[in-house]
Amino acid sequence: MCTGRGRVATLHLVPSLFRRKPADLVQESVTPVTTDEESTAARTRGYTPSKKELGQVTPKRPTAGRRVSGPTRPLTKEEAREQRRAARAEASSEFRREGGPRDRGPERLLARNVVDSRRTVGTWFFGGALIVLVGSNQAMPPIVRLASNVMWGALALGVVVDSVLISRKIKKLMRERFPKSDQKLGSLYLYAIMRSITFRRMRAPAPRVNIGDKI
Repeated sequence: MCTGRGRVATLHLVPSLFRRKPADLVQESVTPVTTDEESTAARTRGYTPSKKELGQVTPKRPTAGRRVSGPTRPLTKEEAREQRRAARAEASSEFRREGGPRDRGPERLLARNVVDSRRTVGTWFFGGALIVLVGSNQAMPPIVRLASNVMWGALALGVVVDSVLISRKIKKLMRERFPKSDQKLGSLYLYAIMRSITFRRMRAPAPRVNIGDKI
């Protein structure tokens, strides 16, 4: 049978079991609280945060509107022929506008402008040669054959005179505008003479000046 003093002692003992010690309270109060910045600084240098952690979302590639390339259909013979014809026409048109490697350079452009700015006898050379060829036939009357020979001589003389005048003009302008050019004058003369005996519409590159323009 418990006495009153023993019962009081038991009541004092039970609460003491659940009471925190002062040392525990002090230790809990001084426990450092780690912030997000400090935890980030504590990470190693080699650590790379993921895009998810940084709040970045990788944009998805747009798929709407994309065409799915399917197998190409082989061309038929007619389509291939038409494609080749179009390619040749385009190349011919480009050559007509720009010319080829031999037409490049300011000296060649000057020679072309000299020829294109005047009327040349050479443009009538091939047409006259055809007339002479027909008129000089043995079946033709003597007067026709004589006229054909005279025409042939006149055309040849006119081409020679015209070529000399063109060459002299080119030489004068070359000395004025390109005194230090290494372009050979003989090559320029031949280039201009061959252009002068070509029909104006068939010249390549196409003329950039009109007849009568000052060069």
